[in-house]
Amino acid sequence: MSNTSQRRSRSRRFGRPKTQGRISEINVTPLIDLAFALLIIFMIAAPMMEQSIRIDLPEQSSESPPPPDDLEIRTISIDKEGTYYWDKEKMDFPSLQSRIRGIASEPEPPALSIRADATIQYQKVIDVIDYVKEQKLTKISLGTRQE
Repeated sequence: MSNTSQRRSRSRRFGRPKTQGRISEINVTPLIDLAFALLIIFMIAAPMMEQSIRIDLPEQSSESPPPPDDLEIRTISIDKEGTYYWDKEKMDFPSLQSRIRGIASEPEPPALSIRADATIQYQKVIDVIDYVKEQKLTKISLGTRQE
């Protein structure tokens, strides 16, 4: 065979090569897209997951300064039925008192954020504040809703 006939036979091959090699690559573009979509979903959903206890807070007319970033905060919540919560844990008033006593004995006690529904009896909030003051805890904030 001459060189020209060899070139013609090589150039007229239209099918796939006969060797079946493995593809050792993976396309990561869809995985990156999925990761960014999940990141955006979590960024939007995270602030909504923060408040699990539904409380209608009283309104406040002035804006209060934000707390320092390094300050540990524990939340005491009272819902419209008068149920007490330590962070997200439901409890009665004596159990809440023992939790407050426990943090009062710590060398660096955390700040307490007291959140109460606007429709409950004011005395329930006062009872909690009085007990916190008896334990000599001074870092207290009252949760309100901005107008």
